[in-house]
This record gives sequence, structure tokens and C-alpha cells, in this order.
Amino acid sequence: MSGTEKTEKTKKTKNPASGGKPGTSGRPVGRPVGRPRRLDPDVMVATARRIVEEEGVAALSMRRVAKELGSTPMALYHYVQDKDELLMLTLSGTAAAFPRPELPEDPRERLVAVAAHMHDIIGRIPWVLDILALGELTDRNALWMVEEIVDCALACGLSPARSVRAYRTIWSYVYGDLVFRRAADRRAENPSRREFFPEMITEQDAAELPRLTEVKDRWREYAADYETVEELDAIVDGLLRRGTRDTKTRPDRGAKA
Repeated sequence: MSGTEKTEKTKKTKNPASGGKPGTSGRPVGRPVGRPRRLDPDVMVATARRIVEEEGVAALSMRRVAKELGSTPMALYHYVQDKDELLMLTLSGTAAAFPRPELPEDPRERLVAVAAHMHDIIGRIPWVLDILALGELTDRNALWMVEEIVDCALACGLSPARSVRAYRTIWSYVYGDLVFRRAADRRAENPSRREFFPEMITEQDAAELPRLTEVKDRWREYAADYETVEELDAIVDGLLRRGTRDTKTRPDRGAKA
């Protein structure tokens, strides 16, 4: 056998990746090959929730969760279709953790009470706002509040369309108010040298913004004297008054509105 033939034979029977041991796959001999270890779905969801709670939705990714679990992103796809489904699972059970309050029988008062409860529980878990901002993601256990609001609106004389719009208006207030409050809290925790509203208003603005210039020094005092339930009561009062008025004066339009 020539030296060349010996060299070629050596290349075929030696596997450098396995430290010189024979092999055909390029992997070190003895390394197990197969599916990744099974994941615990509850641990996966808890890990995703912790990331969102501590760092926000932007920090969450399939790769990040897989890394935390010592797995691979592809392994996660055996349990969830995508990041949105994972976020849905992080929401699951959040509403159920809060007991349902005793609600009044009167539909109008009941509507206000449910809206106030919604505001209260989301205010306690503000990280949920980031997930809800993505669109139609929600916790199924929270849908009883939507059901109650629509049912109460119907019982108060609103049409189905008006009832759905009433819910949307109430939700817009709840969500917007909580986002505003969280932003104010963050600003208070991390003061900036920049002047925010209303401090940015000066006497030089009096000609263009006379009313704001007049109240700017007491703006925060006035804003602090703010009761969510009272504001929700006023919103509901306006929604019901408008809806029932339209139904009485324009029955055809009210039925479709």
C-alpha cells in the first residue's frame, strides 16, 4: 500500500471532531442525538410572564424564553404557535386571581361598578397594559366584565350596537387613564431636567394659551383631586342619556346605531 493510499484510508476512518475516534456524522461519539428535553408548559409561561413583568413586552422573544429554559426556540413551537399565543398564555388567569366584587342589582350602578373593578385590577398589574396594547389579546377569564357591561347597557335601553360602543368608550377611558398614571409614576421615579406639561408653559404663552397659563400653577392640584368612579359615572351617564335619547327620537336609527 502506498503512502497516498494510507493517507486516504486514514481520512475516511478518523473523525477529527470526535478526537480521532471513528464516526460518520461529524459529531463527537457519545453525544445523544434526538428531540430536546420536554418543556414544562407552566414553567415556560411563568418564565415569559416574569420577563414581561420585569423588563416589558419588548424584551420577550421565543429565543429569550428558550435560553432561560436551557432549550431551543424550536422546542417552544411544540407548545405555542408564536409570540402572540405565548403572550395570551401569560395573561391567562390574571383576572381570575382577583375575586369578583358584590355588584348592585340596578343595571346602571352595576355597569359603573364593573368598570371601576376593571380599572382597579388592571391598575394592580400594569404590565398587562403592554400586552393589551398589541390588539385583540386578552385573558378569557376577564370576559365576564365585558359581558356585564354590554348586558347592563342593554338593560338600560341601549341598542346592541350602542352597547358595544359604550363598552369601547369605557374601555378607552380605563386603558388611557391607567397608561397616563403609569407614565406619571415613572416620571416621578426618574425626575428629568426637562420641563414637562404644565411646567413648560410660561407667561410668554399667555397670549396664545390664556386658560392654561391661568391654571398651570394649580394644574397638578386640580388633577390630583380626581376620583375614577366619579368620572366613570359621568361617562356612563352621558352614554346612556345619548343612547336612549337617540332611540326615542330616531327609532329607526337607534335600532341600527
